[in-house]
Amino acid sequence: MAEEMKTRTSARERLLAAADELFYAEGVNTVGIEQVIKKAGVAKASLYNTFGSKEELVRAYLRGRHTRTRERMARELEARFRTPRERLSGVFEVQGLVFAEPGFRGCAFMCASAESDTSEAVEKATEEYRLWMRSLFLDLAYAAGVAAPEALAQQLVMIYDGAGISAWLDHDSGAAKSASAMAEIVVDAAFAADAAGQDAARM
Repeated sequence: MAEEMKTRTSARERLLAAADELFYAEGVNTVGIEQVIKKAGVAKASLYNTFGSKEELVRAYLRGRHTRTRERMARELEARFRTPRERLSGVFEVQGLVFAEPGFRGCAFMCASAESDTSEAVEKATEEYRLWMRSLFLDLAYAAGVAAPEALAQQLVMIYDGAGISAWLDHDSGAAKSASAMAEIVVDAAFAADAAGQDAARM
């Protein structure tokens, strides 16, 4: 039983590693099951026994991307920045670490959604990722004490999206620096507006 579980886990890991590399580099629609199986070095039965279908493999691939992104963001923000206000713009510095990686080709969720607008697995995984992204900025905005956290979070999400697109299409690994500078301007403006509103209220 232990050996069987070890083999099954190993097959799952190999399949996910192969899917992650191939789906991200070539696209979830372009890559077929046979390519993933060949890359992973497992039998076709292993894929269907483990995931049931290509749709579920795609879902697992995207959720794996989400988990790694979320964990890296939390780890790096904690290590690099002290306050919620610093972390609001610091998100973009962490984002920039991905831009410099070999083989970077943009947001995996954006690419998968553009290819597979009818895929429930892609749609659900993307919704989960986007909810996390919005929550990341919203929670930081609340923690920083901004009077209009929803508006600030929405603006920063848009900058985040734009930075990813620019880094990919323009092959500009320095896009994160520009995005961070823009974010600081937006964050400073939000705090300045709060201060102005407080001054007006005291008059």
